[in-house]
Amino acid sequence: MSTTATPGTTTTPAPPRPSAINPSRTTATATRVLRQLRHDPRTIAMMILIPCLMLFLLRYVFDGSPRTFDSIGASLLGIFPLITMFLVTSIATLRERTSGTLERLLAMPLGKGDLIAGYALAFGTLAIIQSALATGLAVWFLGLDVTGSPWLLLLVALLDALLGTALGLFVSAFASSEFQAVQFMPAVIFPQLLLCGLFTPRSNMHPVLEAISDVLPMSYAVDGMNEVLKHTDMTANFVRDALIVAGCAFLVLTLGAATLRRRTA
Repeated sequence: MSTTATPGTTTTPAPPRPSAINPSRTTATATRVLRQLRHDPRTIAMMILIPCLMLFLLRYVFDGSPRTFDSIGASLLGIFPLITMFLVTSIATLRERTSGTLERLLAMPLGKGDLIAGYALAFGTLAIIQSALATGLAVWFLGLDVTGSPWLLLLVALLDALLGTALGLFVSAFASSEFQAVQFMPAVIFPQLLLCGLFTPRSNMHPVLEAISDVLPMSYAVDGMNEVLKHTDMTANFVRDALIVAGCAFLVLTLGAATLRRRTA
C-alpha cells in the first residue's frame, strides 16, 4: 500500500512516541521532579511533617482516653498520608501543566507512561519517608498499641500514600488552577473519609452506603489497619485489603497516563 503526497505540500511525520515504559526515562523524570521539590522546602515539610503533627495532636486530644487513640490512631495513620499526598501531588503536577513544563515534555519522544511513572516514583520516594516517620512516631513515641507487626502498619501507610499520589496525579488532569485542584478534595476524599468505617462500622451503615463503601479504596485501607490492630499474624483479609489498595493505585495511575495530554494542539 502506498501513499501519495499532495503536490505543493510537505508532510513532516511526528516523532514516534515510545509505547513502553523505559527505566532510564522514568528515572530521569523522577530525578527532575525531586530536584525541583528540593527547592521548595515548604512543600517537603508539608508532605513529611504534617501527618506526624496531626498524629501528635490526636494523641494528646485523647490524652485522658488512650484506648480511643489506639482504636482510631491506626486508621488515621493511613488516612493522613493519603490526604497529604493527594493535595501536594495534585497541586505540584498542576503547576507543571500550567507552567508549560508538561507541554514541553510531551513534545519530546517521551512516553506518557514514563512521565506518570516518573512522577509516581518521585512522590512515592517522599511517601516512603513520610510513612516511615509517621509510623515510627505513632508506635514508638506516642505509644500506639497494636497487636500485629508495626511493619505491616508501615506497609499499609505506604500503600495509602501511594494511592493518594495516584489520585492526585489523576485529578490534576481535570483542574485548570490550584484552587480547582483543591476543590477536588471534597469530591474525591471526603466521601471516602465518611464511608471508610472510621466513624462507625460499615456494616452499621444504610445498605446503599455500605455498598458504595465496598468499592472505595480507603475502606480497605482502614480495614487493613484494623487487621493489624487486632491480629498478631498477617491474615488473609489483610493480604486482600493490601492488594486492593495497591491495585486501585495502579489502576488510577493507568487512568492518569490515559488522560495525560497537551493543552494546545
